[in-house]
Amino acid sequence: MSAAPLPLSGRHVVLGLSGGIACYKSAELVRELTKAGASVQVVMTDAATQFITPVTMQALSNRPVALSQWDAREPNNMAHINLSREADAILVAPASADFIAKIAQGRADELLSLLCVARPIERCPLLLAPAMNREMWAHPATQRNVAQAQADGATILGPAAGDQACGEIGDGRMLEAAELCDELIAFFQPKLLAGRKLLITAGPTFEAIDPVRGITNLSSGKMGFAIARAAQEAGAEVTLVAGPVHLPTPRHVQRIDVKSAQQMHDAVLPRAAAHDVFVATAAVADWRPATLAEQKIKKDGTKRVPSFELTENPDILAAVARLPDRPYCVGFAAESHDIARHAREKLARKNVPLIVANHGPATFGSDLNTLLLVDADGERELATADKLSLARELVREIARRLQTS
Repeated sequence: MSAAPLPLSGRHVVLGLSGGIACYKSAELVRELTKAGASVQVVMTDAATQFITPVTMQALSNRPVALSQWDAREPNNMAHINLSREADAILVAPASADFIAKIAQGRADELLSLLCVARPIERCPLLLAPAMNREMWAHPATQRNVAQAQADGATILGPAAGDQACGEIGDGRMLEAAELCDELIAFFQPKLLAGRKLLITAGPTFEAIDPVRGITNLSSGKMGFAIARAAQEAGAEVTLVAGPVHLPTPRHVQRIDVKSAQQMHDAVLPRAAAHDVFVATAAVADWRPATLAEQKIKKDGTKRVPSFELTENPDILAAVARLPDRPYCVGFAAESHDIARHAREKLARKNVPLIVANHGPATFGSDLNTLLLVDADGERELATADKLSLARELVREIARRLQTS
């Protein structure tokens, strides 16, 4: 298996720093961006140099930091032109209240604001990551400036809420470095599902036997969560119904946590018809105990093994596929053998247009997967790769099918 391509490979990012304590996060942001494959040119305002040194940013980016519009190192003495023409994007993080005001008003009195105003708007996007005190963020002037910057084409990333350096708590924190890197990766993904709504299930279900035991499986939920992230990156509005897993929610995805198959069914069915696509990634338990013991079942010293009757769980995918205004349904099949045959049988049994099959024991808990797409026309394998790369490929496939259906 070849190494997965880095998500920002070939991208050149101008990272601008305006004045603010959040400049300390920008050092880590350079590392995140370069690890993702981007080349990074740092541009700092004079105020930013009061919080972190250009030496630090140069060491991390492996490029001299641009500080002044009068920098004579540029052959034509036009750093504001050269830097903006070379960039695939300009990301200002932190973007202070003062800097956002400059952008909103078109002021360009130092290099960073100058190159933002001078950039070719149609091919060099501007992204701003606000960082300021909560009162500054809430101030009507700041909100007007943010709205104007957006109206002029800038993308606003954040801010987050939480503890602030001043000791107050509220909105205004700059997003963390990893979050900003993920936002930039998502920004560059083709918006193949723009305007679409996806409903996705992920993870195992847990069917209680007594208050402390139950029937479950080894599904980690990683594939479903990767699909949710990839669909959101592609511009979709995503709702994720998750079984009991310990995974962070992908950014901008609505998450609904459930435990049992019945709870998952009850979360999915009322919502399904309002979505364009339903992706049933969850490994739903086929059966549950017919009755639930109210107390923990104890050994009594007689060596008698307790027995209990099982009853069948609702078939969530089949139920959605039977809806009169059903979404485009994609089922998953985690098999232990005869993967293609079982997937084709499931395709007919569930009456859905696409089944995505894999070898369950080999992929549960792993960051890698191999997928087999099975439909009425045949089979196609998506070669072994990390789950996010496969999720992005599957999202492209779903988008293509939606266009032709």
